[in-house]
Amino acid sequence: MNDAVKLRESIGAKVQRLAWTSEVANSLKEEIDGLQAIGSLIIPLEPGGWWHQYVCQQHHTELLFDPLAADATEFHCPHGCVVEGAEHRGAWLVYKHQLLARIALQAAAVYAGLRDYTYAELSKRLIVEYAAQFPLYPVHPDAQPWMLKGRAFHQALTESIWSTTLIRAYVLLVDEGIVFSSDEQQKVDKFLHLLEESMRAYRRILIHERNNAENNYTAWLNASLACVYAARGERHELEALIEAEGGFRHHLSIGVKQDQIEFEGSTYYHVFVLRAYLIFAEMAKRCEKDLYACEGSQGQSMRGMVEALAELADDQGVLPALHDGPMERLPYAREIAEVAELGLNHYAVEGLVPILREAYRQMGSADGSRCGLEALLYGATPSLEITPMALMKPRGSKLWPASGFVVGRHADNPLSFLVDFGEHGGAHGHLDKLHVTLMHKRQTLTPDFGVVPYGSTLRPWFSETASHNTVSLGGKSQDEHTGRCLRFEQTEATTYAWLQSDTAYFGCRLNRHLLLTSDWLLDWFEVTLTSEDPQSIEWWMHPIAAPQSKQLVELSFADKAIYPPIHIQPNLPELPIVGRFSPEESNVCVKYLLKNGDQLHQTALAHPGQELLTVRTPGHSIDPSVPLTALLHRQFSKYASFIHVYRVGAGAMLAYCFADNRLGITADGRTTTVQLIPEQGLLIV
Repeated sequence: MNDAVKLRESIGAKVQRLAWTSEVANSLKEEIDGLQAIGSLIIPLEPGGWWHQYVCQQHHTELLFDPLAADATEFHCPHGCVVEGAEHRGAWLVYKHQLLARIALQAAAVYAGLRDYTYAELSKRLIVEYAAQFPLYPVHPDAQPWMLKGRAFHQALTESIWSTTLIRAYVLLVDEGIVFSSDEQQKVDKFLHLLEESMRAYRRILIHERNNAENNYTAWLNASLACVYAARGERHELEALIEAEGGFRHHLSIGVKQDQIEFEGSTYYHVFVLRAYLIFAEMAKRCEKDLYACEGSQGQSMRGMVEALAELADDQGVLPALHDGPMERLPYAREIAEVAELGLNHYAVEGLVPILREAYRQMGSADGSRCGLEALLYGATPSLEITPMALMKPRGSKLWPASGFVVGRHADNPLSFLVDFGEHGGAHGHLDKLHVTLMHKRQTLTPDFGVVPYGSTLRPWFSETASHNTVSLGGKSQDEHTGRCLRFEQTEATTYAWLQSDTAYFGCRLNRHLLLTSDWLLDWFEVTLTSEDPQSIEWWMHPIAAPQSKQLVELSFADKAIYPPIHIQPNLPELPIVGRFSPEESNVCVKYLLKNGDQLHQTALAHPGQELLTVRTPGHSIDPSVPLTALLHRQFSKYASFIHVYRVGAGAMLAYCFADNRLGITADGRTTTVQLIPEQGLLIV
């Protein structure tokens, strides 16, 4: 390949230009040396299984993977459990195969940066050995019926991702002048041929037989094929794939909403698909085709997808775990770092810098500075410092009307909110409409908890309504449905969002009003039943900090007979009620201690007939075995109004007038009166 089609500045030139790259390259070299010395870089002859089964069924945490282990038949949970079995072994093999493909790319990058031929040889050995082994893997006999079956893995999806890493290593070596012998090249060519056949067959099944072209699988099948065509210099085939049904442009048009969020409404799958697009674009560039400004039929673009990430992240750079996806996981952090570095390079989106710093923190950097393979391959700026101009510029609110998300911010208030009111999200959706995530600049208090690995028996809990910060009815989860945003306004004084749903439950209308001022956030949630019989109406809140209140009383043994555990569904654990609040003049005051000592105060208005309780629930998806304490505000009625005010520093006092639906909010000696009018929403009067 000649210089004209190289992707970017060479890694060697980057090492000369940027001070941090040499340290990163040498760190990657030392990591490889450690793996090599212990004999861990041996390709398994067995194919991999399904990584989601690499989970402890007692603690529901992902099992530990030791990259130094050459082989394993026992697998360890972070809490000390030791598990065995074919499913766990197959899942471990997924990690192992992915690690070795990554080391092939890492060794090629180390060679490109440091010019030590030993690492080019290692990279080439791994590539050629996998190329020779790939034809010997059968189409996986143990894959589950719903899966597109791969050779090297249960899933063709896993295979496509793994293949892009190997081929990126191969083309990087070729770029750097490494020559493959005739025998080695024949093995690589056969691998590319078989891979192309497989990916084309999988595309035919998914796009034409299953009529599911928008699936996130399709983006990765396309990326794998683009790598094959770029490696062979087949420009015509790659250009045809861009324009094909289910190809790059078509998938961008149907797999991403016009407001730039992946159609399933999952942050994880948004990053997942965006990464596949960026790999495709990288390979297209090798064939002198620039896709970085490509748009879908409704203006969807990689730039727009990158900007959406910057707008969704909290002020610490943490992406919300909307719908299915992990809250925090090393492979995911690496994927975030890759797409954010490439987004920074190609589109200069400054809002990606906090996201990058958080990703590198999760990858092991104490201060959020660059580290790891993603930094060496894709990092291109001297530092990740946030510019003074960016620090001074307040982040605005944002509505995604097609995807159904809204973020509310106010320049003078450290609090902000994110609401999910959109489509269910299909196989990766949750029963969570009108869920609100409450954020502070230092820390998100009520995050969406994402999901555990899919092989966990606790997975259903994370999609239930009761595991989200919204309302359930009669202890049952919402139906799959779509809510709507009736009003969204941002002025200099306030940010206001009015969200509504009338199909979560039959004969039930939900209205959630969120009003953010410079001083406080008001959350006013109305529930109206049109059915004849009253029901239990349950407002849920899941803070990650423990609620503290002088009004909170731990339930006695006798109380527990009055407050039985909450039963969600037969296969999930019961949720014990552990405490109750005693209102003072209808106000319940709760305090949360955040990072760096910040205090967040919540004041709840307890109407007659309502009770506020604390409930013990599974923990978040990183470690569900560490329980959390949820707030449950409930009423048995045909109508309920749940009113909560959040404020930093000190709490507010609330006074409610039933006659005209007015609320007085008093803080620091000042009272603001708000009125809820059915046809107009919330008004400051």
